[in-house]
Amino acid sequence: DVVETREHYKSRWRSIWIMYLTMFLSSVGFSIVIMSVWPYLQKIDPTADASFLGWIIASYSIGQMVASPLFGLWSNYRPRREPLVVSTTISVAANCLYAYVHLPHSHNKYYMLTARALVGFGAGNVAVVRSYIAGATSLTERTSAMANTSACQAVGFILGPVFQTCFTLIGEEGITWKLIHLQLNMYTAPVLFGALLGVINIILIFAIFREHRVDDMGRQCKSINSEGEESGGLDQDAEGNIDHVAVVAINFLFFVILFVFAVFETIATPLTMDMYSWTRKEAVFYNGIILSVVGIESVIVFMVVKMLSKKTGERAILHGGLLIVLVGFFILLPWGKKLPNIQWQEIKNNSIPRTTSTEMLMPFWSLEALQLPSNHTVEPVGCPITQSWCLNTPMIYLAQYISSDILIGLGYPVCNVMSYTLYSKILGPKPQGVYMGWLTASGSGARILGPVFVSQIYTHLGPRWAFSLICGVVVISLLLLEIVYKRLIAFSVRYGRMQE
Repeated sequence: DVVETREHYKSRWRSIWIMYLTMFLSSVGFSIVIMSVWPYLQKIDPTADASFLGWIIASYSIGQMVASPLFGLWSNYRPRREPLVVSTTISVAANCLYAYVHLPHSHNKYYMLTARALVGFGAGNVAVVRSYIAGATSLTERTSAMANTSACQAVGFILGPVFQTCFTLIGEEGITWKLIHLQLNMYTAPVLFGALLGVINIILIFAIFREHRVDDMGRQCKSINSEGEESGGLDQDAEGNIDHVAVVAINFLFFVILFVFAVFETIATPLTMDMYSWTRKEAVFYNGIILSVVGIESVIVFMVVKMLSKKTGERAILHGGLLIVLVGFFILLPWGKKLPNIQWQEIKNNSIPRTTSTEMLMPFWSLEALQLPSNHTVEPVGCPITQSWCLNTPMIYLAQYISSDILIGLGYPVCNVMSYTLYSKILGPKPQGVYMGWLTASGSGARILGPVFVSQIYTHLGPRWAFSLICGVVVISLLLLEIVYKRLIAFSVRYGRMQE
């Protein structure tokens, strides 16, 4: 029954490797400017404030959320090369636009917002990438291929800031190519480098990428996406209905997984500044190191989970990953008696009484007297007194924070890979573009809502409420997983065409 020739096998895996590269470049496009957006925004448009920065960061995910189902639908009925090339071209053009946002005399911040939204729109091609990999791999190859895809995505997120750091050597002024009004500096060089990588990706898609489709047992099949000589093989029976309960459940679980990780990334800097009296520079530096280590940990986990899944199955590993994430956030709950340092407390050599009921009734005007004059040059450190919870919430010890980082860095990649793998297996042999688009869109929506949720809850109610609610959400996810556990099986297994 095996109809795949050696040449077909090589061509199929060359195409899959091009998809890995596309996924890598998509994540680099997001992370390569993430550290420099704020200073660049301040430079080109002094009217922009921190709240607008939030919109610029979110615009990438909004663009991706809108584009993913559209590119997925396109890839279901046309050769995938078309949406891949168009989406990558949009990203290249958007990166070039970003390099020129300094030129207009006004509204520069809106041009930057547009550029980042378009980069995100182009990144909607990850739905096409994952649907292709799902259709071009057998069930035995699927987990490994999905793990490699997620690893490429993770490496892209890690290397993006590294590329940005290298380009800081050019400096803020850099050089100007007057003929085309191009400023090449530490802010524009990274996006131009990203545009160059996009052009290389387009060339490789044309030169190497070919449409391939195999069934769950690895036999070559005809594909609706193929043209001409690429369409050979068996036309496998794809009859049977997709289990939409399982599909919706995985979409919800994936949303929760991305939501809690977005919360984890967002809260790192303000939490450490409040709890450990770190300065802005220290918080960015130390958390940058921690997130880099977590990223490396994630890549290792992606590799290990490929082997582990062969012994235990994807559902058990997903269950274990969610439990690890739950423990990670549970550890973050404040348990001790020691309170965090209040902002200005160290500088004033004065302490604020925080253990009696009197200070809870202290009027705000009397607290203002404890702050330094506005022209003081020393950066305030500690928990700001405007956050009322600072006066009665115990601090989270550094050991708690580090332990939580390690556990979340372990649980998140496990859940990420297993969600995609189970999802692709549940969908079966039918074109998966639209479904993968919805899964990508749910992840993008989580990355938008996560930072908004945690910033509001953390600022007004504190870490105890924020992390308790996150634990509650993960517990609900575990209960849902228990309910649908037996339904999370491959399409071919569900209809008795293969043994589990």
